Amino acid sequence: MWPRECYSIHSSRPNSCDPSADFWDTLTIVIRRVTAGFLVAFFAISGVCTGFLFAQQKPVQEHYVSDPDSVGFDIEPIQSQSGVSRWLATYAVRGKTAKFKIEINQARDASDKESRKLGIKTGTGRFVAVPGSDASMLLADLQKALQATKVPTEVQRVSALPFAFVSFGERESQASEGGGFNDDPPGNWTPMKIFIGEGDSEGEVFLNLNPLLRKGQFSIKDPDYGDVVLGQLAKVL
Repeated sequence: MWPRECYSIHSSRPNSCDPSADFWDTLTIVIRRVTAGFLVAFFAISGVCTGFLFAQQKPVQEHYVSDPDSVGFDIEPIQSQSGVSRWLATYAVRGKTAKFKIEINQARDASDKESRKLGIKTGTGRFVAVPGSDASMLLADLQKALQATKVPTEVQRVSALPFAFVSFGERESQASEGGGFNDDPPGNWTPMKIFIGEGDSEGEVFLNLNPLLRKGQFSIKDPDYGDVVLGQLAKVL
């Protein structure tokens, strides 16, 4: 299980080759060549690119699990452009409807070997404002979940809010209670920690997306970031 505080994956791959027997050496080489040819053909046909998040998701029986430290919202896919995954996010409660767009650029494998083994990727994205959005209820609910002291009242609106992210896998399932994610059983969640703002106005929050379930979620990273994150999000939601 991935507790929300760390979001980590652990895995191992045993080596079954026996280098002491010539017969098995020969057989292994043949199998590798056949397998390599199959994989080349498979990826050429399917067009799978491991640099993209959300590219290899498969249907898994899931339902959204709410928790007090998160705010969930609906997402609808928008046509991707130049390797950018895009969604329209909607949060409709108590007669108010907030809308904003999420854009995720092509992800890169982490620079260090250990992080790559864990499937960690990095990248950038942005939130895009949608005209006519009423985020009053969304901001009020985010205040509670992120443990911010207040909802900002004087906000300089922007058309787009960029962020950097670190993703922690693409086939995660929600924990049944208390937040966080698991890699067993698999699901279709991609948990990401995002960094928004700059300098003293920089904050961290979790942005978790499940395109097949068509749900997204903001989750608390640290109460110390509550006011900073809410102030940044209020510019664009």
